Amino acid sequence: MTDWIGDTFTSDVGWSHLETLVDIGDRMAGSPGERAAAEATRDAFARYGRDAHLDEFPIQGWTRGDSHLHAGDTTQDCIALPRSPSGTVEGDLVDLGYGLPQDYEDTDIAGAVVMVRSDVPAWYDRYLHRREKYYRAVEAGAAAFVYRNHVEGQLPPTGSVGTADDPIGPIPAVGVSSEVGARLARRWGGAPIEVGVEADIPSATSQNVHADIGPDTDDAVYLTSHVDAHDIAEGALDNGAGTATVLEVARALAAREADLDTRIHLVAFGAEEVGLDGSQHEADRVDPDTVRAVLNLDGVVRGRTLSMTTHGFDALADAIETVADRYQHPITVSPNLGPHSDHWPFVEQGVPGVHVMSETGSQGRGWGHTQADTLDKLDVRDLREQAVLLTDLTVAFADADLEVAPVAESTIAEALEDQDLAEGMKLIGDWPF
Repeated sequence: MTDWIGDTFTSDVGWSHLETLVDIGDRMAGSPGERAAAEATRDAFARYGRDAHLDEFPIQGWTRGDSHLHAGDTTQDCIALPRSPSGTVEGDLVDLGYGLPQDYEDTDIAGAVVMVRSDVPAWYDRYLHRREKYYRAVEAGAAAFVYRNHVEGQLPPTGSVGTADDPIGPIPAVGVSSEVGARLARRWGGAPIEVGVEADIPSATSQNVHADIGPDTDDAVYLTSHVDAHDIAEGALDNGAGTATVLEVARALAAREADLDTRIHLVAFGAEEVGLDGSQHEADRVDPDTVRAVLNLDGVVRGRTLSMTTHGFDALADAIETVADRYQHPITVSPNLGPHSDHWPFVEQGVPGVHVMSETGSQGRGWGHTQADTLDKLDVRDLREQAVLLTDLTVAFADADLEVAPVAESTIAEALEDQDLAEGMKLIGDWPF
């Protein structure tokens, strides 16, 4: 039966929920907006699944105040990076360009205000996360950190700092646009500038949203997204679209429960943007042996072609290829590890997992983590089309005949070493082994 495909192509369920999320406004982790988004998602899950509920957990709160960057007799536009400490510091501006590890080793930045780009060069062999660049600056004795967007358009980027053990970073951190960064480097490179951040740093509460679809089996396929977003924009791409797509897939699965051999556990995590707090809370709470696989939607709908990182689980990659062939629709599959979204607290334990994104033709997050992360960047046709593919993929992951087994944590650790990811993870406190 293929009626569910036509129903998905004409459904407004996911898109309407996406509009609900973006219209809430600020969905920063621990905020009233994040709570409102979680409650709306719980109520939406309840229409298609059972036992829809919220699971609360404590987090380190962070609320944005004023920030400034003074250079010469000018004030340059900037925004604080979440979980930056409050404080004002002065130091000579050092532009480290891409902020590659060698750049830090070759330059004395003690006491300096360090500026790095948000991308890496095409020839470099791995992605360098913002937090790795930040903690390299910290380790080298920098006084402050300036994160320069590589995307043009007067868009200062955001993104959290801090670690699980020390959620508030040790030095002030701000984001500046590509254009402001170029101006700073040209006019004030080597000259003193001042960086200041004001923020409230209270205790706070976040929550995960849960529901189940399908048979009441002990093990489950986790279909996940995150419901929080950075406070400076609508959070449509990151990650309202992911939660909306989970809901659209849930609607389709509810009509296909007879096709499910395994329980589908829906989770919209809270507090992803400040350190995977919600998914870590869930991974600590459940027995990993009961999680058959994780299918995490974070970055979908931004482009037509889906991209899936399979973390070396060949059986999951084969299932993806089968779905792609069935619909004659391209899906890019990477066997590499990707430790930067809500699948990771499970995958690091050896649980099979896939991170689902979509290709945009550009490097990095693009509009994500900026004020331009807005609904107009997305197309309802992409949401519907991807929901069809992901519904069939979820059914495939739930198939009792799919032989997919967890691996030892040591296997994941060895793969991280082989892919040159371990050094950066150890630096930023993300190494669990």
